[in-house]
Amino acid sequence: MNLVKTRPNPVQWLWYALGGRLPDRCREWVLHDTTSRSWIWRHAARSTVLMAPLMAVWLLLPAPILLRLALVLMAGLVGYFYSFVYMEEAAENRLAKHGYPRGTGKRVRAEAHRDEDEAALARYIAQYRRPEQNES
Repeated sequence: MNLVKTRPNPVQWLWYALGGRLPDRCREWVLHDTTSRSWIWRHAARSTVLMAPLMAVWLLLPAPILLRLALVLMAGLVGYFYSFVYMEEAAENRLAKHGYPRGTGKRVRAEAHRDEDEAALARYIAQYRRPEQNES
């Protein structure tokens, strides 16, 4: 199924990265953004847009540079940690905000990898779940 994906302009993307809703013409693009092969990298880019201004301000504080760098590093680690822990929920919230039912993102990503997952399961079963043979 080839859907027309109208990309948001840079200002709209910035609004979207901050949690805003895009126009309806960008609805298919939001689905693509949250379910494509690169959706994790896209999520990281949106998280960076949220954290970068705050980290830049911390670099300007009147303190020794090593202390400021340590503050930015720790804030970045904590920020990215929580961002990635709740990545799937954030994607589902974005989709719900654009009119998709909850669970759409997870379902679409699972369908895209169904063949790979089935092949991995078959390899696992063949390797580790061999039928036990009776020793007579």
